[in-house]
Amino acid sequence: MRISDILRVKGDQVVTVPPETTVARLVEVLAHHRIGAVVVSREGSAVEGIVSERDIVRALAARGAAVLTEQVSAIQTTQVRTVVPDAQLEDVERLMTEHRFRHVPVVADGLLRGVVSIGDVVKNRIDELESERSTLADYITGERT
Repeated sequence: MRISDILRVKGDQVVTVPPETTVARLVEVLAHHRIGAVVVSREGSAVEGIVSERDIVRALAARGAAVLTEQVSAIQTTQVRTVVPDAQLEDVERLMTEHRFRHVPVVADGLLRGVVSIGDVVKNRIDELESERSTLADYITGERT
């Protein structure tokens, strides 16, 4: 399975914020959309960074509540690993596990095409396992030929 298959089901809408957004506003955006990370982008199509709940927590621990008035650019990850839509799901799973991040932007031709989360990956894996289980159960009980 490819990442494009997940985006086809999930959709390609991506929540972005410009780098000058305050961390307090970022928290509101995350809560409103019920998501764990946003892509930082001035115009919504190029990945300048990514910022997650973890980044916020680490910044709060290091600098206290004053971080809420800082710009997102002060806490974002700028060395963002991205994947292409044709990337194999197994490769993305490995990438996310090895580098310990939960969100990966999908980029094609330099443009942001979506974001895949570890939740998307796990959901897909559960769906695959359920389908396999059902097929095997049908085979064992003779319901399919």
